[in-house]
Amino acid sequence: MIKLLIVDDSALMRRQLSSVFEEQGDFQIRFARNGREAVEENTRFQPDVVTLDINMPEMDGLTALALIMAERSVPVVMLSSLTEKGALATFEALALGAVDYIAKPSGTISLSMDDIKKELVAKIRAAAKSHIKKARITPIIRPTAVAKAAPPIIRRGVVNDGIVLIGVSTGGPRTLEDILPLFPANFPYPILVAQHMPASFTLQFAARMNDLCALQVVEVSSPRTLEAGFIYIGRGGADMVVVQRGGKSTVISKPENKEFLWHPSVELLGRSALEHYEASKIIGVMLTGMGYDGSAAFAAIKKQGGRTIAESEASCVVFGMPAELIAKDGATTVLSADKVTERILTWVR
Repeated sequence: MIKLLIVDDSALMRRQLSSVFEEQGDFQIRFARNGREAVEENTRFQPDVVTLDINMPEMDGLTALALIMAERSVPVVMLSSLTEKGALATFEALALGAVDYIAKPSGTISLSMDDIKKELVAKIRAAAKSHIKKARITPIIRPTAVAKAAPPIIRRGVVNDGIVLIGVSTGGPRTLEDILPLFPANFPYPILVAQHMPASFTLQFAARMNDLCALQVVEVSSPRTLEAGFIYIGRGGADMVVVQRGGKSTVISKPENKEFLWHPSVELLGRSALEHYEASKIIGVMLTGMGYDGSAAFAAIKKQGGRTIAESEASCVVFGMPAELIAKDGATTVLSADKVTERILTWVR
């Protein structure tokens, strides 16, 4: 039995969420109407997982989250509005220790809830088994410091003769904040990131990462020639693939391919890279996330002579995607998140 605490000031939303989990048959549910009640129920009820709204009276979700993590850490999934403000608040929540988020239904709630029911249940089940990362209490190392401290990278051949692919889902934004700022400004390969995320979130996420990184971080919403010095974030609600245009490697955004479950699809990204790069020039990195997206393509990269990294179970929020890659004998090495950038820098020198 999974003990679930649902925190939302809307009685209608509480009823809708309750009906979703009651029909599962293995959830024990309790409710809180605001952040203050959430903090109290976290101690009293001792839930296995919490869904937490952001905008609430008396005490907002971010304040409650900080107190919950300080008093009794528990996996928390945020209910986030699909707005710029909602995206920014969600990234703050992930920095405070939330493990995931769900885009809060808009319009007719009962109809919208049907659309996200499967995702909602899957994320709550995954969160109940997840590893909680401590809240970030020290600032991320700024890119100027990283760039100065990093040893020089010797470019072998022409710039852009290789490519780094990163696939990530649950727990990804926080993990990427730990990895991407460590790349120096002179890193010689473009980096492409497929992070499962709603369409309205990826632009804000790219902007947030751009403030943290020595490399320039952009959302891929239109065709872009791949260049060293850039990190390309796949646009949510679409797929990101590598193509050739005018004799140059280019990354484009395409409508979601319905044959694949998760988007931006890591699998499609990996397959497209193999079509246009020698496998020996590809580095694939599989980070935290539920499911198996990208495991077949990344295993093919390794089999054909490329190099791949799977994040270790110890550092993953959810050990799903890396575990699938390892099971397919697709990981050149298995590393904790804090060792990923260092290994890549070693490989490209």
